[in-house]
Amino acid sequence: MPSARAISTAVLLSTATLLSCSLTACAPTAQDGGRGGDGGGTATDAQDADRFHEQSLEWKDCPAPSPIQGGGEAPTPLPDGTRWQCTTMRAPLDWKKPSGESIGIELIRARAGGDADDRIGSLLFNFGGPGASGVTTLPALAPDYEKLRSRYDLVSFDPRGVGDSRGVRCLDPEAAEQAEDEVDETPDDGGDETDALVELTRQLAAACEKNSGDVLPYVGTTEAAHDLDLMRHLLGDEKLHYFGISYGTQLGGVYAHLFPENVGRAVLDGVVDPTRDRMEEALGQAGGFQLAFEHFAEWCVEQRCTLGEDTEAIVEAAVDLEAGLDEAPLPTSDGSELDGDEVLSAITGSLYSQTLWPALLVGLEAVTDGDGDVLADLAEALGQHGTGGDSDDDTTDESTDDPTDESNENDAFRAITCDDSSDRYTVADVEARLPEFVEASPLFGPGLAWSALSCAGWPVPGEAEHPEVSAPGAAPIMLVGNTGDPATPYQGAARMAEALGKGVGFELTYEGEGHGAFDSGNACVRDAVHAYLLDGKLPKSGAVCEPEPLPEGK
Repeated sequence: MPSARAISTAVLLSTATLLSCSLTACAPTAQDGGRGGDGGGTATDAQDADRFHEQSLEWKDCPAPSPIQGGGEAPTPLPDGTRWQCTTMRAPLDWKKPSGESIGIELIRARAGGDADDRIGSLLFNFGGPGASGVTTLPALAPDYEKLRSRYDLVSFDPRGVGDSRGVRCLDPEAAEQAEDEVDETPDDGGDETDALVELTRQLAAACEKNSGDVLPYVGTTEAAHDLDLMRHLLGDEKLHYFGISYGTQLGGVYAHLFPENVGRAVLDGVVDPTRDRMEEALGQAGGFQLAFEHFAEWCVEQRCTLGEDTEAIVEAAVDLEAGLDEAPLPTSDGSELDGDEVLSAITGSLYSQTLWPALLVGLEAVTDGDGDVLADLAEALGQHGTGGDSDDDTTDESTDDPTDESNENDAFRAITCDDSSDRYTVADVEARLPEFVEASPLFGPGLAWSALSCAGWPVPGEAEHPEVSAPGAAPIMLVGNTGDPATPYQGAARMAEALGKGVGFELTYEGEGHGAFDSGNACVRDAVHAYLLDGKLPKSGAVCEPEPLPEGK
């Protein structure tokens, strides 16, 4: 998912550090019917919410994605001729005050291609981020989900604050890129560099408030979960059938907590740990990315690469390379420079999918010979979506067609993350924990530690330290955990299962690499997901899928 805009390293590294809040204090419970209110809603509130449940969706052929969605061409019909349809759903801007302003939520779908008698309903996707446009992502990834279309309409959406769903805007992309280029996101002087990073963070927060202050308080995961249930109703489904990836697993867990009786067949892949605050999650990611890079280094040794004689030497070489180019960037052939942040972006993005390892190897070997072009190109190509795949996944996950400079994915990421999390860390907080991060990963730890400042000065108070996902009585939810996942470490799946409650979360382990599992193409994982979503068959307890070897020559 190439991008002309390089995302900040802090945001890139923290793409899956998506911690939300305890929802019971700020949102209706399932018994409230999910229609606004704080547990003491009035009959008038319910009547106001009913007007949204009575609307009809008008589906039309999809236009080309708008610039804020990432741009590109209109989605082409599927091989069987099925055309992509789009619509706008109206929802309360504030679900606790449904009589107030409304917001438009953009949806896209491809109708089921099988026998009408076999149709189960709609399968809703969230591809992660947060901040990824589902309207652009679903068509890009549609071949991966074609078998599911035999029994489901495939549906995705731009969550509130994303793309054309009242997309959040902060600094214009060019100004943001310029500001980030002038700031060291892993300051080590304890003085001017740190002050500059803090000032940039506050500048971004102020710009978000100025340009999108009316929508900022209402873009969190709680509100998005209510939108999901409205979609379920308007699509005519008694239950929500759902496929969430990376951050989409958090949204799925929050939905299950709020509406356990409405959960249908749901799969969560690349599972966020719902038990940790943002600092703890970032620390876990530091270890996850370190492990993933060590696996890359082991593979590199097997390929007889020239980066080092063993894993430890390759890791040390990468740390030295990042630090050295931070001090003295390497000129590239186009007249720009390769610095430490770009090296880290290229490495980080490449760890989201094992298929990117060969390109990373070529780039790292080239830079040791004084040629920074390959790594610079890799950093640019992966800067926005290499995290993704989430599928991410991202994006690999979340792959989309080449987004333009105008996509609001970065702004939406910050807005949703900061609305969800009540953590507002200071420089002192980061400096106190920095040794732990460096110990977990000398390469990735510092960037992840300093990314904890991303919500400093945010104009909206966050909901809580972490999301509430307990869902007693919900239908079984299939959780897919990848042992080599750098962005959502494997332990998150077990913790999500425990938090969902006994008899709700069922785990499938994938002993693979990259972020997420389904979009790795692993046949075992795909067969298991298909068996549950299409036929309702859960994997056996303790089921494990082993990786498939890279094609010859890779």
